[in-house]
Amino acid sequence: MENIRLLIVGAGRWGMNHVKTAASILPHENITVCDFDPASESKIKSVSEKITFVNNIEDAKNITCAIVATPAETHFKIAKELLNNGIHCLVEKPITLNLEDAEELNKIAEEKKLKLMVGHVLLFHPAVKKMKGDIEKGRIGKLQYIYSNRLNLGAIRSEENILWSFAPHDVSVIQYLVGENPIEITAKGADFVQNGIEDTTITYLKYPNGVNAHIFVSWLHPFKEQRMVVIGEKGMFVFEDSLKSEKLKFYKKGFKNVEGKIEKFEQDYEVVEFEEKQPLKEEQLHFYNSINSNIEPLTDGKHAYEVLKILVNATNKLKINL
Repeated sequence: MENIRLLIVGAGRWGMNHVKTAASILPHENITVCDFDPASESKIKSVSEKITFVNNIEDAKNITCAIVATPAETHFKIAKELLNNGIHCLVEKPITLNLEDAEELNKIAEEKKLKLMVGHVLLFHPAVKKMKGDIEKGRIGKLQYIYSNRLNLGAIRSEENILWSFAPHDVSVIQYLVGENPIEITAKGADFVQNGIEDTTITYLKYPNGVNAHIFVSWLHPFKEQRMVVIGEKGMFVFEDSLKSEKLKFYKKGFKNVEGKIEKFEQDYEVVEFEEKQPLKEEQLHFYNSINSNIEPLTDGKHAYEVLKILVNATNKLKINL
């Protein structure tokens, strides 16, 4: 990793997570952090005095790659500048706020032969990887239905609704598990705290291979819940990342046809073991390795575009259903 010279743009809450993660992987002198608030320098220096701090991207020297962890509305402008300067980019989700900008970033990256990656961190969660592998091995049989709940109380944002704040995680995972793009999208939501900014939404996705999915997100909820249920003809996975233990379970439950009669089968759940790895660290390592090995990232710009297209289509349906 000695050849990786990283710029992290943005030192907010998630940006600082990236800083601390990068400091666990890279030589500290290979890390530069840019934030427009000079007061952020003390936070950076508390991680390591060897990390360079700058107030402007132009002041960052000898950079090979960058992580953009700024507010979503700034992603396009910052990533475009970096890509045009020959810098590989990992951009936090959502990659941009419209399809035209995402398409332009993909075009620049392709023309300049640069890596463009989006921060869909759950795809690097070992539990999600375990589910994907077991689905491909046929453990749950034919995939039928996926539903996801991502619920909490706040923090409410004024620049984006709950769909854009919470749902990209679930959309990216469902896309990964299904391996297809949806053929039909519907969505409904409601705004209670701020006019025109949905606090709760339900999005329905229908896929060409018969798989259906729905995503329920809300920041008006009394407790935190992060649960995804993946249902197949032979069994079901339940992934609850908000739990401290037993985050991934397998239930051998379902229905079968016995001599023309539908019968239920069920057994108690079993805990599915998976490697204990930090998803954000795995994401960063994947980004650096994609650069060094010249391979396309799992969450590349094309993947980011497809997730964004679902968000845009769902948003359009929300407005129709007002």
